[in-house]
Amino acid sequence: MPFRVLGLGDRIFKAIQEAGYTEPTPIQAEAIPKVLAGHDLIGIAQTGTGKTAAFTLPILAKLSGMIGDGQPRRTRVLVLAPTRELVVQIEENVRAYGKHLPLNMATVFGGVGERPQITALRSGVDIVVACPGRLLDLMQQRHGDFSGLQFLVLDEADRMLDMGFLPSIRQIIKRLPQRRQTLMFSATLSKEIEQLTHEFQHAPQIVQIGRRANPAETVTQLVYEIPKHLKPALLAHLLQDPKLDSVLVFTRTKHGADKVARKLEGAGIKTGTLHSNRSQNQRLRALNDFKAGIVRVLVATDIAARGIDVDGISHVVNFDFPMHSEDYVHRIGRTGRAQQIGDAISFVSSEDQSALRSLERFIGRGIVRKRADGFDYAASAPAAPADGERRYARPTGPRPSPNNWQPQENRGGQRRGGYGQRSSRPR
Repeated sequence: MPFRVLGLGDRIFKAIQEAGYTEPTPIQAEAIPKVLAGHDLIGIAQTGTGKTAAFTLPILAKLSGMIGDGQPRRTRVLVLAPTRELVVQIEENVRAYGKHLPLNMATVFGGVGERPQITALRSGVDIVVACPGRLLDLMQQRHGDFSGLQFLVLDEADRMLDMGFLPSIRQIIKRLPQRRQTLMFSATLSKEIEQLTHEFQHAPQIVQIGRRANPAETVTQLVYEIPKHLKPALLAHLLQDPKLDSVLVFTRTKHGADKVARKLEGAGIKTGTLHSNRSQNQRLRALNDFKAGIVRVLVATDIAARGIDVDGISHVVNFDFPMHSEDYVHRIGRTGRAQQIGDAISFVSSEDQSALRSLERFIGRGIVRKRADGFDYAASAPAAPADGERRYARPTGPRPSPNNWQPQENRGGQRRGGYGQRSSRPR
């Protein structure tokens, strides 16, 4: 089905063509007509299937018919998203698809000064893309005019619930007009999401693409069983393969991300880091450098499991195996997006075996185990404890009995130790 038959209008269609897209993804083909018809919508699909364009394109098409209707400029569209990175990504998509429309927009998120965001809201904008926490703060200060709001979008709704944003979302929605079109998008249709549909939507249409819990079929999944202390060495070994040309590496902790990045930089591999201890400018720079190919590897915590939309990620590496199966699905969804081919590599230590078995039950299939050719699996373990273990500090003064020694957290240690085309469809 070509985009032309969806009835998005000439200006939107022109922008889609200029972006190089020819046909909609399945969720776009099903969701766009329902949004254009005015229905509330629940969109359920895996990451990388084009959910952003599924709501951006029809909303822009409907807005294009309202421009110049004589009403004062005020916010008509509010998009709520869980992370700053996703807010920025949505803004980029809106600007690309709405490039031929005279629309104003603002982004609202924490980690940067409030003043420019307040100024933008006061000036009158058609579209606001925001994180719930900062937006609620500004609304409580009486900034922004949402009395004319017509479209509300909750993007990555399941993630916003996981991050504890539900109270803020409820407070925001209390301040919005009841007569509006509400669109909700999520990777899963949990009981909590179903409850939100009853709370925030009216007779929503449901669009569900693909099997509910399974990762994208375009991702090849591999497990490397490896002792914890050999993970960094295995990662560096795998990265000797030039086929790993754009690699997203996930660690469990911020400190772990920094440590892995330092080791890779020391090995001559251009690497960036992305986690919540980085400033907003640092995070955006790291993401932009990764998109541009300036850095080959981006090491991130789960803050990046959703919200990163980068074409051509060749490999995702779970340096630390995720504790929850759904986090695994969201992580590996960063590659193999929109019918591209990608690889997901997971390092699994002995303590991860139970989580791995749970994951295989969750996705309904086993994952291939693999050994790295030419890698020394017999390397001896280091003397220092691995991340998460404790060491005992010897107190000064008279030596106490062993039963009186007090454990202290090992704050300096960390996991010792990895490896394993652009889409013609909009995000």
